[in-house]
Amino acid sequence: MIVLKLGGSVITDKDRPETLDGEAIEGAADAIADALRNETDGLADGLVIVHGGGSFGHHNASKHGVSTTDGTHDAAAALEIHGAMKTLNQFVLRRLLERDVQAVPVHPFSAAHRDGDGELELPTGQLETLLAEGFVPVLHGDMVAHAGAGATVVSGDELVAEAAHNLAADRIGLCSTVPGVLDENETVIDRISAYEDVASVLGGSDATDVTGGMAAKVQALLDLEVEASIFGLEELESFLDGSDAGTKID
Repeated sequence: MIVLKLGGSVITDKDRPETLDGEAIEGAADAIADALRNETDGLADGLVIVHGGGSFGHHNASKHGVSTTDGTHDAAAALEIHGAMKTLNQFVLRRLLERDVQAVPVHPFSAAHRDGDGELELPTGQLETLLAEGFVPVLHGDMVAHAGAGATVVSGDELVAEAAHNLAADRIGLCSTVPGVLDENETVIDRISAYEDVASVLGGSDATDVTGGMAAKVQALLDLEVEASIFGLEELESFLDGSDAGTKID
């Protein structure tokens, strides 16, 4: 089973509020549909897709001063952020459904929460049932209930980590705007097995924004002990068919 994240910066124009990158979404949907149609490596037990917020989620969250740690008790603010993400989710679903991908939405605001320590809990019974019935669940960055903080943002990266862990995923793919993790010469690093090997390039992971920092992504993937890859959109097809793509993290 594969958990695939489509980065928000990949499928939207992050410089323009609530603006899609139509060509990128179409390309991603084509690659996913082809892989499912051909039953490529690793998809026998299904595919879970997570997409980021891009110019839909980040714009609205910034407007209301909400983040993964700073919450709100204003229902109107929470609903505006959630609504923007549902809109983006519908655009993604529509592209997939047009290609006969049996994609259905799973909105984290209705399922996940953070405890008083800020730890994310994402029940996956729904995902397991959907996968068993032949559906492709599509999650997205969203708002979640947060004990002691009202409602906070949950990033796509957090959802990928939680879903992959709870569902015992075989592989994880992060489709990004860069072709992989880059070294000091802007060359893709083929493989990362320990954070210390790339710390000088990425910097301190604890100082990086969890919603977008490469250091945080690498550290989280290493902690999962699941084969993962970070790659650009042009290598999505290669990742889905089981070929090497971008940077492998294991």
